[in-house]
Amino acid sequence: MGALLFLNVYAPQSLLPVLARDFQVNAAEVGTVIGSTTLAMALFAPLAGVIADALGRRRVTLGAFGLLVLPSLLATQAQTLGALNLARFAQGLLIPLVMVAVSAYLAEEAPPARFARLLTAYVTGTIVGGFAGRLLSGVAEHAGNWHLAFALLALTNLLGLGAALLGMPAERRFTPQRRPLEALRLLLAHLHNPALVLTCAVGFLILFVLVSVFNTVTLRLADAPYSLGSGPIGLVFAVYLLGAVITPVTAPALARRGPRWALGAAVLTGLAGLSLTLARPLPLLVLGLALAACGVFLAQAAALSAVQQSIASGRSLANGLYNLAYYGGASVASVVAGLAYDWRGWNAVAALCMAALLTAGGVGRRGWRGLGVKS
Repeated sequence: MGALLFLNVYAPQSLLPVLARDFQVNAAEVGTVIGSTTLAMALFAPLAGVIADALGRRRVTLGAFGLLVLPSLLATQAQTLGALNLARFAQGLLIPLVMVAVSAYLAEEAPPARFARLLTAYVTGTIVGGFAGRLLSGVAEHAGNWHLAFALLALTNLLGLGAALLGMPAERRFTPQRRPLEALRLLLAHLHNPALVLTCAVGFLILFVLVSVFNTVTLRLADAPYSLGSGPIGLVFAVYLLGAVITPVTAPALARRGPRWALGAAVLTGLAGLSLTLARPLPLLVLGLALAACGVFLAQAAALSAVQQSIASGRSLANGLYNLAYYGGASVASVVAGLAYDWRGWNAVAALCMAALLTAGGVGRRGWRGLGVKS
């Protein structure tokens, strides 16, 4: 379910050069194809937790996967950038419902001995889905046209519905929570929690970097001297799969040394990767993208750990606030990175991302003192 869900989020990224040409728009404008979805995800993430708490995890997951078919089909008929963005925004409203519902379902229904393994499998699936969506779209455009990519997404969402029907038995431990005043009290408490607020700032910067890099590198790879098509560009996103490796491999060190150490290592790795992307040879560029992706995924693992360690209650709402900031960073990056690319090309984007990584490192060091460090 994680893989099938996250196919939707970044699938058009490998299509951005083609969409920019077809709609005759610049980098900042075409970036809104990604930003419209992440903006909706950011805005709806806090409310998604409230809905899942009230209606039930399984019901919400089934409903969201079923409804995701509709905007995918609408996107196949889009003839303007505005129409495509409207369909993408609708997708973004539905994706957080599955995200929060599945996580809460596992926490409540999975046997304690299997919870960590199941949650890791789900998170790994989201990473694989992020890559597969980009690859699927690139191959679909290479074989026909970009509208075909969204027809395939409609099909994969039907598969997601089937996976939820088979893989989510009816809840046994779920208790409906329909207390809006209690949710408001928890929200105010979270907003007065400095560690959580600073963690949200780190999350904003993390996804800002990831989306800035992978939105604009598609435009760089489509241009001279590389002149790659959508299919080969989709294959470059294989570096994204490193997240499926780096997250479980670094988990023991994160648990032992804490999120501050992990964030510091992530920043250094990301800066090294971004520096390599300034080189012209394609192998060095791809290696730099791989290192930058590893840095971002390690930083994300550190931030998610910090979220849980900075609160004692209201975890669903705290996760919703974090996702609000996290995907808000993606929405801002979709436009700002495009403006930077239009202004001074890839060098400007790399410099922008380096500054964002250094800022994230400074914010984390200030906000995460004493979190998760074991003697």
